[in-house]
Amino acid sequence: MKVFGIAGYSGSGKTTLLEKLIPCLTARGFTVSVIKHTHHGFDIDRPGKDSYRHREAGASEVLLACDDRWALMREQRGGSASLDDLLARLAPCDLVLVEGFKREPVPKLEVHRPENGKPPLFPERPDIVAVATDAPLATTLPCLPLDDIEGIADFILSTVCLPERPC
Repeated sequence: MKVFGIAGYSGSGKTTLLEKLIPCLTARGFTVSVIKHTHHGFDIDRPGKDSYRHREAGASEVLLACDDRWALMREQRGGSASLDDLLARLAPCDLVLVEGFKREPVPKLEVHRPENGKPPLFPERPDIVAVATDAPLATTLPCLPLDDIEGIADFILSTVCLPERPC
């Protein structure tokens, strides 16, 4: 399983890029999974539901299942999970795209929009191997047009050494 990150500040377009990249990569025959890091707490459960009540009672993990999907919720009462811990929980796949986790040492594409008024991450992050942007940038890193989804997909596949597959 190969891992490649998508990093950038909030509002830069990371999620939108992933929404376009995933179908591009799966159309090429690759199985793709995503791990998204958020700085905000979240809960996929609702108060009053059985699974919520189980967690509130102290269960460390609750797995919800239906005919179409399942979700495992794990309480992190002793600290946060590392990216390696999370990767170990995924089913085998060709490529894991990681949104966020900008401090993890995996190759990353920075999504940068100068109009957001934020400085680029790449001068401080040696694991950023390219930038996807909608404006010219002064850098020696490869700069990919943010709207060139096929080109970005090609770059990611070559970076993680996944050979092209016929559609």
